[in-house]
Amino acid sequence: MDLSIVVPCCNEVDNVPKIRDELFPVVTALAEGQTVEVIFVDDGSTDDTWQALMDSFGSMSGPRVWVRIERHPMNKGLGAALRTGFAAAHGEVIVTTDSDGTYQFSEIPTLLACLTPDVDVVTASPYHPQGTVVGVPPYRLILSRGSSTIYRLLVDRRVHTYTALFRAYRRKVVEAVPFESDGFLAGTELLVKGMLMGFRVAEYPAALYSRVAGTSKAKLMRTLRAHLRFQARILLHRLDLVPYAGLRKVTGDQP
Repeated sequence: MDLSIVVPCCNEVDNVPKIRDELFPVVTALAEGQTVEVIFVDDGSTDDTWQALMDSFGSMSGPRVWVRIERHPMNKGLGAALRTGFAAAHGEVIVTTDSDGTYQFSEIPTLLACLTPDVDVVTASPYHPQGTVVGVPPYRLILSRGSSTIYRLLVDRRVHTYTALFRAYRRKVVEAVPFESDGFLAGTELLVKGMLMGFRVAEYPAALYSRVAGTSKAKLMRTLRAHLRFQARILLHRLDLVPYAGLRKVTGDQP
């Protein structure tokens, strides 16, 4: 398998038609030159997400496109859904994307084009000087933009956005980098730990759009506390006050 696309879902029944109409034409185009699998992870949805996924994609697998639908019997969180998706993925490159299309599925080929031989991870970056935010209420951006600013100070100021889910990873990254969070911190934890372990990150200046259907599952105060605790751990590691298991101290110009 060349490419895996992991799509975590929780109570996203209203977005399944959008996924079918906007993601799968991209998958079909990508499959012209490689094999592609799409892995949905239904993270304990209490609506009809599971049935909608099965009805829309359950029999869609073909010679160059494979679809797998994993299911958590109860909600475990975004981080747990990502681990399930990574465990099921066979691709040498793994893309993660939001099920609500807030980063447009049509941008996946451009995201992948940034994964040059000297890059291990490409992350979408609406906060890059060339990125943009379209129609997202300012209060929804406070946590994401503020947290990214702090991570820039703690980790690497050359990366502007640390909180996006829309990314492309080489398989070696997801196999080597452990992340503990079950919640919305997971993507940031994976990126930061990967950078501190020496994996090379490139940004794709992307457009972040407002959700059209469904509601966000992020709990702002819970996510804020998780970021603050993680940032404190990074700071203590930087000051050599505590060991930080699995990470080496960053030196010189190499993230």
